[in-house]
Amino acid sequence: MSHTEILGYVAAFLTTASFLPQALLTLKTRDTSSLSISMYSLFTIGVFLWLIYGIQKSDYAIIFANAITFVLSTSILGFKIYNVVYKNG
Repeated sequence: MSHTEILGYVAAFLTTASFLPQALLTLKTRDTSSLSISMYSLFTIGVFLWLIYGIQKSDYAIIFANAITFVLSTSILGFKIYNVVYKNG
């Protein structure tokens, strides 16, 4: 494994790990009142596009980080949409 690949995996781990505590808290409490639906929609689409990019480039560090983040952000966005539609917030 090259130094560049190691750098990519470390970066992927750190960015995903930094997102994880807040994502897990949001999934646990299902409280999305402080989240912007437009920002989270754009974020989720952006993560998905990074995932596609990683797949097309066969860059496993990008795939790894964005696959995990996409699953979490999609779940949170789903809760946000549910809360907006059914709980008005």
